[in-house]
Amino acid sequence: MTTGDELVAATVVADAASEMTPIAQPKPYSQAGPVLVILAVDILAVVVFGLISQGHVFFEVQSLKNIALDGSETVLLSVGVAFLLGAGELDISLGANVILSSVVGGKVMAGLAGDGSALAIAIGTVACVLAGTAAGLCNALVVTRLRVNSFITTLATLGIMTGLADVLTNGYNISNIPLSLQAKFGTANFLGIIPYPAFIVVVLVIASNALLRRTRFGVHTLALGSSREAAVRAGLPARRNLTILFAMAGCCAGISGLIDLSRYTTTNLSGHQTDALAAIAGAVIGGTDLFGGRVSVWGAALGSLLAVVLQDGLVVVGLQAFYQLIAVGVVLVAAVSIRGFTHRDDRAVFDLRRLLRFGRDTAGPTNGRIP
Repeated sequence: MTTGDELVAATVVADAASEMTPIAQPKPYSQAGPVLVILAVDILAVVVFGLISQGHVFFEVQSLKNIALDGSETVLLSVGVAFLLGAGELDISLGANVILSSVVGGKVMAGLAGDGSALAIAIGTVACVLAGTAAGLCNALVVTRLRVNSFITTLATLGIMTGLADVLTNGYNISNIPLSLQAKFGTANFLGIIPYPAFIVVVLVIASNALLRRTRFGVHTLALGSSREAAVRAGLPARRNLTILFAMAGCCAGISGLIDLSRYTTTNLSGHQTDALAAIAGAVIGGTDLFGGRVSVWGAALGSLLAVVLQDGLVVVGLQAFYQLIAVGVVLVAAVSIRGFTHRDDRAVFDLRRLLRFGRDTAGPTNGRIP
């Protein structure tokens, strides 16, 4: 018997096919190939920097742990923005959201530290996550209710969030964060092997991959990015799904803000300026389509990790960290260019069988408006 979701998917396919001229039936898309390629590039980068670093210090366990710690925030943001890209949307305010979330959580922790650091950390953690999620919901409301393009929306909220963080702190970093947050989480290791922030991010990446590939929500996300008009006519709740996606991205920023606090026990008002670039670059390098309809969670995680390896590697070999901007930009352009030559036209219609299996690949235009 045909289920309701199969009927919705079939309707989306039919509508999408009626709106465009199929160029060719797309080949089945597998995440395994691109993910393995990015993983190989990550390993190659570590090997190269390890060989050229003085005393091969890049191969040391502590250096690898530093990469895991440095990458935890970027990986989390990249996964969050990958879902948005899959639905044909964008969020360039993630870095500002990280700052604002850390400020809110930091002020709560600093204000309650006298009542016991454990209570202060617990309430501050909730405040961080809620602040990030609330900022994401604000983006969603502007996009879905006021019908403002997500790029313009998040460009505006980037400035708003940055300004709010400065207003809340009078332009000064909050430094009196409970030190136990750093000792028991920020610099602590799970089973003495992997830093706790990195371990939590790995768990979240696994859960996000399952959400995308094994649930109805994942199918609907890809459908919205493949053909917004067809998905809406088929009855998919576009507003609700987009609201959830922006909230998810904001939640990732809130958790990243907490990780930032836990590592340095202070806020960083002047930092995180390139977080959105690194997150988007990582998602695209890892196989997520800029125009919607295709998402690779593991690819986004490994792609963003490449940016971190480049940054840490350049520092270890004696070059300034801001060369990372040049490196990430070059790698991003190269990745998109290579994909343009190796993938079929993005306007190809849905692969019905894959969509009915909860979807591994869909493609199409993303110019639809939310009704």
